[in-house]
Amino acid sequence: MTTTGKIAVSLPEPQIAAAKQAVREGRAASVSAYVSEALARCQQDDDLADLVAEWTAKDGVPSLEDYAWADAVLGGTKVLGGTRGPEAGRGRRA
Repeated sequence: MTTTGKIAVSLPEPQIAAAKQAVREGRAASVSAYVSEALARCQQDDDLADLVAEWTAKDGVPSLEDYAWADAVLGGTKVLGGTRGPEAGRGRRA
């Protein structure tokens, strides 16, 4: 069982309203659960970004040929923002 702790945080009013609405709509058990789930997703994103950075440091940035191969194997993919190739995703991580 995971232990929990209690902290106080300040959030922008729209985020507070969104958390309370999620609870009202049954999408979260509580505001704490909503925030916890959001932090868990953020942590997963950070972990994935770290893994990609490790791969890039080891193997370099994928070439356009690499992306073409992946598209052919996977049947084409849609990239957020429409950017394809070595410049994809750069500068998007806060």
